[in-house]
This record gives sequence, C-alpha cells and structure tokens, in this order.
Amino acid sequence: MAFPDRERILAFVREADGPVGRRDIARAFGIRGPDRARLRGLLRDLEDEGVLDRRRGRRTVTAGLLPEVGVVEVTGRDGKGGWLARPAGREDGEEVPEIRFPEWGRDGGLRAGVKVLARLERGEDGVYRARVMRILSSAPRIIIGVIGEEAGRPFIRSAEKGGPGRFAVRHAGEAEPGDIVSAVAVPGRRHGERMVDVRGRLGRYGPGAVPVLALVEHGIPHEFTDEVLAEAEDVAPAGSAGRVDLRDLPLVTIDGEDARDFDDAVFAEPDGDGWRIVVAIADVAWHVRPGGALDREAESRGNSVYFPDRVVPMLPERLSGGMCSLVPGEDRACLAAEIRIGPRGARRGGRFLRGLMRSSARLTYRGVRERLDSGSASDTLRHLEGAYGALAHARSRRGVLEIELPERRVLLDGAGRVTGMPVEERLVSHRIIEEFMIAANVLAAETLERCGQAGLYRVHDRPDPARVEALRDLLRDIGIKVSPGQLQRPKQFNALLARMRGGPHEAMVNELVLRAQAQAVLSPVNVGHFGLGLARYAHFTSPIRRYGDLLVHRCLIAGLGLGEGGFPDREGRRLHDLGDHLSMTERRAAAAERRTVDRHAAALLAERVGTACRGRVTGVQRFGLFVRLDDTGADGLVPADMLGDEGFVHDARRHALVGRRTGSAYRLGDAVDMHVVEADGISGSVILRPVTGFSRPGRARRTRRRPAGVEGVGPFA
Repeated sequence: MAFPDRERILAFVREADGPVGRRDIARAFGIRGPDRARLRGLLRDLEDEGVLDRRRGRRTVTAGLLPEVGVVEVTGRDGKGGWLARPAGREDGEEVPEIRFPEWGRDGGLRAGVKVLARLERGEDGVYRARVMRILSSAPRIIIGVIGEEAGRPFIRSAEKGGPGRFAVRHAGEAEPGDIVSAVAVPGRRHGERMVDVRGRLGRYGPGAVPVLALVEHGIPHEFTDEVLAEAEDVAPAGSAGRVDLRDLPLVTIDGEDARDFDDAVFAEPDGDGWRIVVAIADVAWHVRPGGALDREAESRGNSVYFPDRVVPMLPERLSGGMCSLVPGEDRACLAAEIRIGPRGARRGGRFLRGLMRSSARLTYRGVRERLDSGSASDTLRHLEGAYGALAHARSRRGVLEIELPERRVLLDGAGRVTGMPVEERLVSHRIIEEFMIAANVLAAETLERCGQAGLYRVHDRPDPARVEALRDLLRDIGIKVSPGQLQRPKQFNALLARMRGGPHEAMVNELVLRAQAQAVLSPVNVGHFGLGLARYAHFTSPIRRYGDLLVHRCLIAGLGLGEGGFPDREGRRLHDLGDHLSMTERRAAAAERRTVDRHAAALLAERVGTACRGRVTGVQRFGLFVRLDDTGADGLVPADMLGDEGFVHDARRHALVGRRTGSAYRLGDAVDMHVVEADGISGSVILRPVTGFSRPGRARRTRRRPAGVEGVGPFA
C-alpha cells in the first residue's frame, strides 16, 4: 500500500469515531518498518501547523481544539484593524476556528499571508487569542495605490514614495479606474512593468480621500465595532460622590480654532509671592474600565490620529467629543493636578484631586494672544500669563532643548483640495498651555515614584555619541566648527542653535540637531527626559487621545487610592509590553500624518508644474539632491541627470555633488532655485530641476498621460 499523503490521513482522523493514535493510523494504512519514522515526522508537522492536536497518551485528535502552540497563517484584518488568522495548511472553504491577535499592534511583522508560530488560548466564546512567538515566513508584497487605465489596460499608480511608480494589473476584479485598491505582486511583467492582482477596493480616490491612503498603508484601524459603540452608548455620567467639587473654579480650555476634543482645562491665581495652578484633565479612567471592549479598542489603537480635515479617534465620539470632552457649562468628571510654585517657578507643593468641574469658557490660542496683547484680558488670563512667566523662568534655568522647526498648517477648501500651507505661528498662548501641561506631567511622575506605584514614563535618553559625532561632521562641512564635548547638554545644543538664528542655515541646523537626538518612548523604567531637562516625566494630560496617558491616570488612581478605575496590576507586569506597543502606535500615527502632509504638498505643487520656487539642499546622495521648498515645506528630489552636463561626482565627505568640468558644486545647506517638474499627489513625491544649469536637450523626463477615470490631484490632475 502506498504511503498516505496528508489529506488521506486528515480524512481518516476526521471520520474516526473518537481520538486515534499513531499506531491506529499505521495499522489502517499498513505502514511498517522505516515508513513509521516518516509517519511520525508527518504527524509532527501536522501538529506544529495546528491541523492535528496530540493530547495525553500520544493520541492524535482532530483539531477542533487547537494546540497551545501552533502555526497559523494570517488571513487579513477584522473590521477594526486587528489581525485574523487560521491554522496553517487548511484549505479554502474548510471549517476552521476563529483566531485573533488581540495585541496585533505590537507585532509589526504581521501581514496577510505571513505564517506565524503562535501561542493560542481559547476563550469562552470559542475564539482563539494568539500571541506571536516567531514569524516563520514573509508575506507577499502588498501594493496600495489607485487604479488607472491606459489603452484599455488597467494599471495601478503606487502610493509608495520612492518605489516603483506603476504596476500593470493582471486581474482587477471589480475595481474600476479611480478606486483606491490593495494588490499583491505576482510573477511576470507587461511592457517592463511588474504585474499585480487586485485584492480589495478601499474607496474612491479624490482630494478628500488622501488620509485613506495613509490609514491603509500604515494599518491604522479606523472603524469601531458594534460592541465598542454599544459599550460607549451605555456609559453614564459620573456622579459627585467621592469627588472634590471644582465647579466654582473658573477653569478654561485653550485650544486651536479647529480643535475636535477638549481634555484639559487650566486655572491660575496668586498664592503669596507665587502661584497656585490647577490643571484639570478629563477623567477617562472612570468611563473606560480595564478589560472592557472600549479599553481593548483604545489599547489597540494606542492614540488618536490627526489629519488636516479629520481625526481618527482613539475613543468613539460619544466619549471623545461628548462625555469626556470638557465643553463649557457642562459638569464633567476630572482628575486635577493642583500645583503651587514660587515666583521663579520652583514647585512648593502639589497633589491630585478626583473632582467634578465645569469649564467656564472655550478659548482659542489666537483669541487669548489678542486679548493679552490688547490689554483687554480678564484676571483669569492675566493670572495664567503670570504663572507661565514663573514656569518659563524655571524652564530657562534648567536648560530645555529649544529646537524650532516650522509647523505647517494645511488649508483645504470644501472639496478637500489644498489651497495653501502656511507656517503655523507660535504664540505665547501655546507656550502657556505647554508649560502648564509639563508641570502636571512632572507632578504625575514624581507622585508615582513617591507612592511606589508602577507607571509609564515618557523617557528621552541622551543622544548617542556616534550621532553627535556625525552631527559635528555635518556642521564642519557647512563651515560651523564645534569642539568635542561641546554638545553634551541641552544648553550646549541651544547655544549652537542661537548662533544659527537668522542665518541661512538656521532651519537645516535645527533639523540636524533634532536628528541627532534619541527618540522619546514610553517605558516603566525611568531614565529621565533629556530634551526637557527633567529627571522625571510622565504624560498625564491627554487620556482622550493617548492610551499611555489613560494608563498614567489609572496608576495614579491606584497608587493614591482615589477610587474606582485604577490600574489593576500594582507591579505593572504588562507595562513593558504596553510601553513598546504604544511607542509603536505613536510612531505609526506620526508617519501617517506626515505622509498625508507630503501628499497634500505634492497635490498643491501639481498645479504649479513648470513654475520656479526657492528651496534649500537638505540631503546629498550619489543619485541626486533632496531639496526642501520654502513656500510649502515640500521635500523634492533633484535626480543627478537633471543637474546638467557637468558629470557630477558625489563627494560623501563634503556632502556635495561636484562637477567634473568646472568644479561647481551643490552642497548641503545651499539655497537653490528650482523648477517643479513633476508632483504626484498619490505617492507624495516631487521631482525638481535647477532653474539654471539644465542643459541636456532631448533628455527631458517623459510626461505621463492622464488615464481615464482618475480626476483631481497628483499626476493625473
């Protein structure tokens, strides 16, 4: 009898009246001698894949119950962005148990098609929760882009910046020109272009759909399940029992004109020769309890994600814009930091109160600045300014790293088209709120330590010496000499930045200093905050939009005995994993927000192809220059073949491209005039060439034709 294949063995086990063992299988198929070892290996493979489960007595049963450890294949996302899987080796259409990765956000290697060795735990609902032990295989490459059509053939314009711009479509399914789609690369080429098969439609492309591309390519969940929404609807207002009544305190919120949630309110008044400050934060921990559907969803998302025209909230609107939003005239539960400081900003005392508050006004940054400048400010605003002056004095004394990078605001019309990208003005009202929040965050960190409660700190380590040395090399190349040992403390970095202020290299040096810094992360191990010059720092002030802040609230509630909703694990055994996960979701959100701004900038420049604009060289590579444009902040690439007939050579040491014939050079930091050659609103890429020096007739870049069915922004506009 021929040795049975896996399908015959699975059919035999599935059809048996009860559990069967290896001997039963060997007897049924007449397996003897050396083939017994072969059978043993095959059964072991099936067990590893989770297809069969060996239980006590070495008896093998059908995998209606999966093993504690098994191989699963990731199949895709659920409705809220989590990852789903099935036991590896199962055929399509075969009945399989549901497997989910509840902590999917921490497993950055997960993609549809990946095989994973996972630890499996069956819940009471029959659904398996999986934790990644090891990624066993890579997934097929997924391409996100927009369907177009040319000469009757569909293609995908890729949303990836710097990658292959275009793919030929082998199978489009139901996708039509103008659809945002996901596709998988397949073998073969058509007219030199890589081939893909469309897997799914993600919406229609247009100016208002730009954030969708970022959400999809970064795997950010953006829809709430019915379970989460139902739990949010059941949330009831907090009562006054056990709370300090702060409703007579004239707390105010100060935010941008387009703010979508209000989770912090502030108050200040004279206190002898110093100040009493109150920072009241929405008591999200009262409404969102550990272990519930809302909590699991908030943990998975990690934070809200903000785009120019919308927000993808961490919590449903019922909470983020309602129950937990400190709207004027409404009673709201809060956790408040009361801080007393001296005239030079030194703290004299502080405590946390679980209270009930009522915001007296919703103010804007610009409105506060105008009232302070005009002399028409109320006592409330003048006291806020006075307390800020004391805190600013302490800030200056301790030496905070003062990196000034322009922040741009994307202006959109009613259809979602970009109309401008002005630099956001930094106002004294911004600084007031910033310093009040820092004071509350410091008190939170010190309180956690004092009461022996585990918590999450916002830590920012010292710069890596190798990065600092690389920064010194870059500075030397643009004529700025810095001796070894002169860039070890924030004050020394500030002295360098002060030297650059008002000069041609100011913006670039600010960015170079930023790149030299370590990345701030969330961790239960406190190493201080280098950039703020603080020994202890914990984010406390935004629990509506940052899960880490919600955890800090829970830790304070537990450590201080402030009632219900505290962190259930005093030792904080999960905090390391949570810190890693939340640091990842923070980076993910920042990347999505940055990519969206890139696409909006490219869409704006798509309307200016052929026009000239001023910029500065921010990077030099063998293949060309990177230039940041002054008017939009967009980053563009100048390919080396567009620099002229000089035969430019890359001088890595001098960070320059140097012409062979005349020695003329493009160096890091040079101001340059550029023409916009191409701007792609789908990928966010911008191609530039110098206004002068382009002298290669007949070598102009090919202009893409507009394909049918795609309107709006980018290369098709």
